[in-house]
Amino acid sequence: MTKSNGLQELEARQDLHHVVAAKPSRKPDLADRICLWLSTSRSIDGLWVGTMEGKPHPGLRRVEDALQLIKLHAPLHYSRVVRHLERIWVRVEHTASACYYHSMGACVLDERYVLQETTAVDRIATSIVHEATHARLERRGIQYVEKQRRRIEAVCIRRELDFVAKLPHAELLREARAHALEWCITGEHDFFSDPNFTTRHEEGSAEALRYLGAPEWIIGFILKVAARRRLLKQKRASISTSGPQG
Repeated sequence: MTKSNGLQELEARQDLHHVVAAKPSRKPDLADRICLWLSTSRSIDGLWVGTMEGKPHPGLRRVEDALQLIKLHAPLHYSRVVRHLERIWVRVEHTASACYYHSMGACVLDERYVLQETTAVDRIATSIVHEATHARLERRGIQYVEKQRRRIEAVCIRRELDFVAKLPHAELLREARAHALEWCITGEHDFFSDPNFTTRHEEGSAEALRYLGAPEWIIGFILKVAARRRLLKQKRASISTSGPQG
């Protein structure tokens, strides 16, 4: 079975929580290991939940509330969260408001997103369900490569919608996620392309550093280094594709 066909199968089946898959090897880099050690954390049903915030850790409490919401209204989704994720970590994240890190088996939630007044607890819960689906797909051998990203994101949003359907008084959230699914499937855009991922990574890094109070000269220097690395990578790729053909 190809990976593409595997993705189609996973979209169609509803009972894959019975499948036991081997965990891929994971090894957080040194910086992440240090930050994890410095984090305030607790164990919830065997799931490591932590934060880089200072006291009184309001983001951590909101994540706990989101997990309780999932557990109360959608036990199946909750079982998948605790089965497929090893960690939920609140920190200043430069990539997106929520993302899945293979190296840590973690759903990482941006501190700004979690603490924002307009981010309701049910929205945090849908983000956790979404990222747990990424982990689940990974365990099925489906890699997050450029050509499959749109379809993978669609699978994750459908799991969000399935969860939201079980919540009371969540019509506005359901409409918002349904719109996101439509945009993901039918939108004429290259949001999930490698170049756009790189651009968002660099812009997000700059915004995260500003949030943390870094001076502009440091931000400018980091962006220049990133731009040079990107150009060097593009040149190497161009050389490799234009070289002699056997």
